[in-house]
Amino acid sequence: MKIALLGYGRMGQTIEKIAINRGHDVVLTIDKDDKDYDITKADVAIDFSIPSVAFDNISNCLKNNVPVVSGTTGWLKDYNNAIELCKENDGAFIYASNFSLGVNIFFELNKTLAKMMSNLKQYNVSMEEIHHTKKLDAPSGTAITLAEGVIENNQNYDSWKLNQKGENTVPIVAKRIEDVPGTHTVTYDSEVDTISIEHIAHNRQGFALGAVVAAEWLVGKTGVFSMNDVLNIG
Repeated sequence: MKIALLGYGRMGQTIEKIAINRGHDVVLTIDKDDKDYDITKADVAIDFSIPSVAFDNISNCLKNNVPVVSGTTGWLKDYNNAIELCKENDGAFIYASNFSLGVNIFFELNKTLAKMMSNLKQYNVSMEEIHHTKKLDAPSGTAITLAEGVIENNQNYDSWKLNQKGENTVPIVAKRIEDVPGTHTVTYDSEVDTISIEHIAHNRQGFALGAVVAAEWLVGKTGVFSMNDVLNIG
């Protein structure tokens, strides 16, 4: 499989190593300032770029009939446009806020816990996410997905806010600490006890492997998919 890497920072470089170890060829590596490139060299593209260029990268792939997997967060104001573009071009597209197998299991645990807590109004939910200092967006896409999982499954919440508390609101605290790959904690607190679930990433390997597995799965398909489709969970 010929892979284009759109975004060649630490994550892109980790993806490259894993892809090569799995027998694939990386035929194109694009950094944030590269504008003119021939995406048609690739069988599939993996986008881990930055928010300001992610939609352009995805659009270029879809218009050129190249399946694209995106793990860039912070660009989702254009997500519906990407879906429409994918449909118009009979393309193939996967976006995930997090490609880690462990995190996707964590997403499902979060939904289950949210359902269980829905009728227990004495508990108040909160979230904390910690990432490295080079992460540009806050809160993380993973934290937003977790908050949306609570909102969808717990009648007591209808929105989330960053660093703010409010009625019917899931508050998210975002911290940036050097060399932290990603830690996400969901906490339900009451006067008598506290219940927490947490996912701690030890390195980028899990994210990178999941992205490559998603790219392998996507080739030859048409449509808009999620990691639940790739992993057959949820």
